Amino acid sequence: MTAPEHKPVTSSASGPPDEIALLRLSALGDATHVVPVVRTLQAVWPDTRITWVIGRLEHQLLGDLPGIEFVVVDKNRGWRAYTDLRRSLRGRRFDVLLQMQVSLRASLLGMQVPAHRKIGFDRDRARDFQWLFTRERIAARPRQHVLDGFFGFAEALGVHSRDLRWDIPIPDTAREWAHRHLPTSQPLLAINPCSSARFRNFRNWNAKRYAATAEHAIEQHSMAVVLIGGPSQLEREYGDAITSRCRYPLINLIGSTDLKQLLAVFDQAHVVISPDSGPAHMANAVGTPVIGLYAGSNPDRTGPYCSRQWVINAYPEACQAAFGKPPEALRWGQRIREPDVMDRITVADVTAKLDTLMQPKVTDA
Repeated sequence: MTAPEHKPVTSSASGPPDEIALLRLSALGDATHVVPVVRTLQAVWPDTRITWVIGRLEHQLLGDLPGIEFVVVDKNRGWRAYTDLRRSLRGRRFDVLLQMQVSLRASLLGMQVPAHRKIGFDRDRARDFQWLFTRERIAARPRQHVLDGFFGFAEALGVHSRDLRWDIPIPDTAREWAHRHLPTSQPLLAINPCSSARFRNFRNWNAKRYAATAEHAIEQHSMAVVLIGGPSQLEREYGDAITSRCRYPLINLIGSTDLKQLLAVFDQAHVVISPDSGPAHMANAVGTPVIGLYAGSNPDRTGPYCSRQWVINAYPEACQAAFGKPPEALRWGQRIREPDVMDRITVADVTAKLDTLMQPKVTDA
């Protein structure tokens, strides 16, 4: 896959800090959004030591990023996680802590990180009283994509350029696993049908429509189709429902991959179809085009960053139907909590994007 285009990096006029700590525990998609910020800081200040306080699952994906020390927080340990972190950092003091997560738990964990400066979000974005735990705030810039918001932390340090690069390592073992399970003689469509399971989180498209889209990909573009996802019962049921409704055999790897294997699948794929989810952002990180399915959430805020031109955006009409207002008149990040909201996306919407993506590229003679 072609990597996202790099933007030039320039140094801050102020001197580089010796040690930076950043705290972003979860979730997978948001953790991938932090990576270009880290790459930028590494490019500008190659001698600055960076320590990332991260969640256990996210560490499985990002823990081998070069040049970064990771301190893993096991949230399942409850209150002991705070003493674990304090013990891990005993005797150290960072020049700055970038508090890149807004939750009370994250703020309490940030208290365990000794730092001369502690920078958090601006007041509007600093939910759960984060402003009480930080001494500085990033600039207030409303209605930003989440990734752009994270770059506000680099700007607070005087770094105003961007190295929009991920380069998350994929082990040879994961690539070999993907090659064993996926065909290499035809283009590959990867479908991640489900978002994370949360209360009133209606982001999943209809299984019958996924099946019809898979049939179109096979018939019109001779693609192989693989289903991917986590091991939850809902995801497994989705996989079974899609395969049973499709007239052609599909490769069902739902619940069969670890995060590095999943990254290798996305790297081998030509196109990914996914609702608003962590895997959509993982695919974005390896440079694979993502057809994002967005109706209940705003893709301008959480869409796959380098593939927003491929998003199916039914959010504006869903806002109008639910609230009688366009998105710009609503709170940034307003969710649509209606069970049938994803039905606004049709098979024709998705196959039209797929057809455009699969058109042969015309090159000058």
